[in-house]
Amino acid sequence: MTEQQRASEEAAQADEGRAGSGPVVTEGTVEALVRTKLAEALGGKRGMVETAIPTLTFTISYIASSELRLSIMLGVGAALLLGVLRLVQRSSVQYVITSLFGIGLAAVFAMRSGNAEDAFLPGIIYNAVYAVVLSISVLVRWPAIGLMIGPFIGNKEDFTSWRSNPAVVKLASRLTWLLVLPCVIRVVVQYPLWLAASNEWANTFALLGLSKVAMGWPLQVAAFAGMVWILARGRTPLENGVTEAGATKDGTAADTGQAGSDQRDQ
Repeated sequence: MTEQQRASEEAAQADEGRAGSGPVVTEGTVEALVRTKLAEALGGKRGMVETAIPTLTFTISYIASSELRLSIMLGVGAALLLGVLRLVQRSSVQYVITSLFGIGLAAVFAMRSGNAEDAFLPGIIYNAVYAVVLSISVLVRWPAIGLMIGPFIGNKEDFTSWRSNPAVVKLASRLTWLLVLPCVIRVVVQYPLWLAASNEWANTFALLGLSKVAMGWPLQVAAFAGMVWILARGRTPLENGVTEAGATKDGTAADTGQAGSDQRDQ
């Protein structure tokens, strides 16, 4: 084995050792990056439950009592209780704060109009705007998922370098469309329910509350599963100039699998 080959193999082994401390760009770690970022956005299983509890508390209490103020207080109280529990356990309150903000905004809408169904209007508006913004990001070839993972898979000095790779842009666009889909479904289902309740065509308040919970994290998890499926289907090659897994500092490729095998054969 030549000195250059030995140095290349050592670099490959070093890269494997650093895999746990920083992102190395491979087909597998792109999937892991998306998994991590989506898990952060959803807050994991506990974060998703904490998001649902205040809405369920508000919905159930209003159905039982028809008291808007009491129902709002119970919903806010549930969010605060979850926050206190997080503080006692010394864990992050980020997702509880998000939940508290959501139930607080819903309370403002409902108290201002005096109609309980208006508590769900901010969520409908949010999903509509979110769907439009994400769709525009894809249409102008700046897909949101690409912006999220771009700094990890491109030139570290230029986080937009991933856009020079059409395959990466195409992949990021597909993943972004999967984020748009849940938002569209929520608006399509919940807006007619809100409209019916707001105009007193039908009593759809309970359906609104249940649809908000059922179409919250379950739809996000379904979208996430679709992303994993797309990422697992095949390889998206990286163009030259983008740092690949196992690259040495001087630019020499040191693929941890094939390169090591070739060197051993020599």
